[in-house]
This record gives sequence, structure tokens and C-alpha cells, in this order.
Amino acid sequence: MAQQKEETITFKVDPALAELLRRVPNRSEFIRKALFAQLDNVCPLCQGSGYLTPDQKNHWEKFSKHHHVVRCESCHEYYLSCDLKEDHHEASQKEM
Repeated sequence: MAQQKEETITFKVDPALAELLRRVPNRSEFIRKALFAQLDNVCPLCQGSGYLTPDQKNHWEKFSKHHHVVRCESCHEYYLSCDLKEDHHEASQKEM
């Protein structure tokens, strides 16, 4: 199998960010790690777009009949809770 050639991607930044990035010894590696870290935290439904397509919205409507967005009393973060099962988030918070 042939080795894939790396692709160069460029983007614009404001002067303040450019100055900060100039101080980073290996900018490419830093940006690569930052992107992977951020992409690992992307919403699984909208994939980071911030909105749902009409089809995703239809799926969400069906799903949300038995699931609700709830705020944790311990950590104050939001999570999905299933009406049909024991709340695993609250149970895991009690173990902490």
C-alpha cells in the first residue's frame, strides 16, 4: 500500500493568536494535538455544527420522547437521561 502524502491546511488567525503561535516550538504538532482534542469533544449528533438537519431533528424528536436533557446536581453539567432505565449518571456521581 502506498504511503499517503500529508496535506497542508492553512487558516487565518488574528494578530494576537499569530503572536502566541509564533512562540510555540512545534506549531504543527501543537495545532494537530489541539484539533484532535477538540474533535474528541464534538457533539455526536450535530458533529460540531451547532445545529441539526431536518432528518437529525426527526430522529431527535423520536429519541427525546424517552430521553431528556438533565442538569446534574453534583457537577452541574448537562447530560441525557433515559426515562426507561436507571439513571447511570447519578449512580456514577454517588461513587465519586
